[in-house]
Parts: sequence; C-alpha cells; structure tokens
Amino acid sequence: MNLPNYFLADLPPEATLSPAMVTEACQTLKRNRAQYLTPRTTPSLVHLLCEVGAGWLKPDNAFRRVALELGPGKTGFAKGTLQKGLDHFFGQLTPDNFQALLAQELGDAEFSRRSPVARHHWFGPELLVHVAAGNIPNPTLMSLTLGLLTRSAQFLKCASGSAFLPRLFAHSIYEADAKLGACLEIAEWRGGHADLESALFAEADCVTATGSDETLAAIRARLPVRTRFLGYGHRVSFGFVAGEVLAGFFADKIVSRAADDVVAWNQLGCLSPHVIYVQTGGETAPEKFAERLAAELEQREQIEPRGELPAEHAAVIASRRGIYEVRAAHSPETTQPWCSKNSTAWTVVYEADARFQMSCLHRFIYVKPVRDLAEALHHAEMVRGQVSTVGLAAPEPKQEALASQLAQWGVTRVCPLGRMQSPPLTWRHDGRPALGDLVTWTDVEV
Repeated sequence: MNLPNYFLADLPPEATLSPAMVTEACQTLKRNRAQYLTPRTTPSLVHLLCEVGAGWLKPDNAFRRVALELGPGKTGFAKGTLQKGLDHFFGQLTPDNFQALLAQELGDAEFSRRSPVARHHWFGPELLVHVAAGNIPNPTLMSLTLGLLTRSAQFLKCASGSAFLPRLFAHSIYEADAKLGACLEIAEWRGGHADLESALFAEADCVTATGSDETLAAIRARLPVRTRFLGYGHRVSFGFVAGEVLAGFFADKIVSRAADDVVAWNQLGCLSPHVIYVQTGGETAPEKFAERLAAELEQREQIEPRGELPAEHAAVIASRRGIYEVRAAHSPETTQPWCSKNSTAWTVVYEADARFQMSCLHRFIYVKPVRDLAEALHHAEMVRGQVSTVGLAAPEPKQEALASQLAQWGVTRVCPLGRMQSPPLTWRHDGRPALGDLVTWTDVEV
C-alpha cells in the first residue's frame, strides 16, 4: 500500500523541513478548518469516526493490514500486541460511547452557531497542536479523535520514528472524508529543532503534550502567554489483589488478568503496572501468585511474544535480574525471581519488601505482599500524586470501599485488574476532562 503524500510525515526521509514549511502548513490548516470543519455537526463527525473505527476492525481493511504487517518493524511491538491494542481503541469508537463522552464533557450544549436561543456556546481551538511521546500509539490516536470533535485544525508532531500508526489513522480519515483529512497535519522530527517548534507554537491556540515532566516544563516555557497548554507528565500505576479472590478456579482468572496488564503494550504506557500488591491471608500466598504469574507469562510469550528489544534495554533487564538472583541466593525467603529462558522476554520478581519499586518495563513485574490496601498505599507513598491507575481485584462487596480509599489517596482511575491499559472513551486523563479541557465556553445570560 503506497500512501499518497498528504502529510509532512509522508515526505521521503531525505526531505528537510523548514520553519516556513511549518508555518505555511499551520495557516493552510486554519483555512481548511474554516471551510470544511467548522460547519460540520457533531452527529456527522461522530458518524465519520464510527465508520473509520469499524473499518479498522475488519480483517481485510487496507490500513489494518499494513499496520499489522509492517507495524512490528516500524514500532517494535509484535503483531499480537498491536492487534489487541488497536482492536481496543477502534472498538471504542461507537455511537453509544461517543454519546456518553459528549454528555459527560459537554452536557447538552452544541457547538456554537451563534443561535439567538442558545445560552451556552463552546468553541474548540482554531489550531490544536499535539506533541506526542511516541511510546504507545493509542493516546495519540485519541488526541486526534478528540480534536476532530472540537472542530479544531490539528498539527500532530510525532517523536522521531513514531509517526507510522498516526499517519495510517490520518490517511484512513482522509480516505473517508478528504475535506476533514485536509484539516490534519502529521509531522515528525527529532527533539532539539527549536526553530521548527517555535514556528509551530507561534501558530497554536492550544498545545497538548505527553512526556517527562522536564519535557513539559520546557515546552510550557516556550509558549506564548495566550496559548493554552495541557501537559500529561510522568505517571505510574500498580495493581492490588485482595486475598479473598485468590481461591479455587477464580485465582486462575486473576492471574490471567494480571498477565493481561503486564503484556499490554509491553508494559510501556503510564497505565501499566510496575508492582502488583497481593494481600496475605488468602488461599493463594503472594509468592505462589508470583510463581503462577510467571507461568502465565511464559505461556503468553508463546502466543503473543514481546518482540526484540534494543541491546541497551535488554542489558538493563539482564542487569536488574542479576541483582535479584544474587539476593535470592542469600535470602530465598524474601526474594525470588522467575525469568524467561535465554531471553529477556518476561521477568517476575517476588519481593517481601513492600516498598514501591519502579520496573524497567518490557514485561518486568514486581509482586509484593501486604496485609491490606492501607499498607500498600503506605509503601507507595513515594509516588503519591503520580499514580494514574490502580488495577483492582477484590470481592464485589468491598470494591466500592477500596475504590473510595484509593480516590482519597489521590488515584485518578480505578479499574478491574486486566483492563489497566484499556481505558474507556470517557476516561478522564489524569483526572481531568479529556474533551472538556480543550474547549472554551461562552455563557449567554438572558
């Protein structure tokens, strides 16, 4: 499949971008928005996005085939990982889900038409710029989706080498509606091109960015005062398994769900668990849970392999493994690692020390015992305020109380274990309204 040169990211690798090209692209986007996007109704945009999403779910869809055939080489994710992740995202693009999102974020207010009877108007940014992190694709695809709903022209700046899937998504929108596709721009360049970024930021009305806290601070400092900035910085997540659910056949389901969260996007997103806290006193001891999780990850590797890693990442995993192997040799009752043979494909470390531990990711997970959720939160105090998601496995009668405890501690999302990397369309990223943050309201008092 040869993609036409609709976007800057479609240019050959030897092409050199200039600030003038970026400025011209932004101004063209604004003109196209005024002509093609602003007059569109919300139902028509929802219908288009649902059609695009349904297309991506079909096995014979050309964009899907290219994503799954070339994606492993372009993204580093194995075909199975890509398939599951993309199926989740595009499966969310349904009329009911969009209706729930719009009702949650905007109520019954419609995009402003300067109607004399409307009391509330909302407006999306004229030009919405996204600076994507590039570690996993779904947040970037979601950003483009939300931007279309706000009727904003959009310029997506991808990290170097990460534009493959966003390009395919943008091309699928262009194929479905060329006029809307003309309101999108996709580009990629390495960090450090201050001239390109200055030209881009000078045209933006709103900038969203995902990355390290240092990256976000640097971007914020360079934006004009009038430009709205929405930054999504470093976040971590963990799981909590209550002892009562680790009994009989149901324990196998919980282990499988934990493996789902470790395997999804190779544990690279901010919603992936670094640690799974397991409550003591249940039928299955935390150490046994870790052993069973290791066996499950070994099985997953046969059907959904992680894929190859750059040598430097594999070296980090091997070094970390070595540390725990030495500790296990001296204190087997408090530390025990399980590892894939002859590869770094997966690692499970059981550690009696319940302090929160940052994983080196790529399917490297800690399992730690705690008496209860309060003890888990005590040992996670070092990352309080940075926790995005907690995957919870607990008896239904206790779930509400545990979720309330997590919310009061500062967790912005609590979900069932096994769905940590599969947030719904209505997810409030970092506890903020994903769509509502993009718009500006005008209240008309009569």
